[in-house]
Amino acid sequence: QVQLVESGGGLVQPGESLRLSCAASGNTNEVIAIGWYRQAPEKQREMVALIYSNSNTKYGDFVNGRFTISSDNAKNTVYLQMNSRKPEDTAVYYCTLQEDVPGTGLMFVSWGQGTQVTVSS
Repeated sequence: QVQLVESGGGLVQPGESLRLSCAASGNTNEVIAIGWYRQAPEKQREMVALIYSNSNTKYGDFVNGRFTISSDNAKNTVYLQMNSRKPEDTAVYYCTLQEDVPGTGLMFVSWGQGTQVTVSS
């Protein structure tokens, strides 16, 4: 079973940058993707960015080029560089790992505990 530990959250002012990290440990099946979701108060959890096993990336529509996801496979770590932060980016950011369940066609999803990011002046 995989464990995901996020770090790097905190309070930033609008326009400032922040980088989140997620360290993965433990055993997994074939990894499909790893990345980030976020959930603001009273809103549904939404996809921020994913990086797939073929290195393709996918971003939420609201990102508009402000965020960049990357990974360091040697460290089993995925990063989210967030620039030009806006108050509406305030949310709990969750690391996620999607892995194949062999022989089923299904996907198993793991989540980290989340890290709070607040954008406020």
